[in-house]
Amino acid sequence: MAVGPLSCSALATILALLLAACARTPDRPAWPNFGGNAERGATTITQAGCGACHLIPGLQQARGMVGPPLIHFSRRTIIAGVLPNTPANLIAWIRDPQHIVPGNAMPSSSLSDAQTRDVAAYLYTLR
Repeated sequence: MAVGPLSCSALATILALLLAACARTPDRPAWPNFGGNAERGATTITQAGCGACHLIPGLQQARGMVGPPLIHFSRRTIIAGVLPNTPANLIAWIRDPQHIVPGNAMPSSSLSDAQTRDVAAYLYTLR
């Protein structure tokens, strides 16, 4: 069956819309107003060695396979299987995961509050 010009035009429009939906969105935090800086967060993640355990997009050395990959982190609804994914919960988890889920594999960090917020800001850019 032949496809008429109107059908081709409609098909082209649909294809263009689908391709536009696949385009990468700008890296901006999903939660923009909680005081973190994503650029500093990337540096802190690298310096703290988070990539030894996690695969973290955008960070060359972050290829760990011990902890979960953090791909599309901002789209997740739950952190560590128990916490709603909010900045306050993510900051608490990064700072002291052993307090939240005793015996889990993630060690508590020695990051400052500002560093923890920066790490969270970076993770929220991962869409």
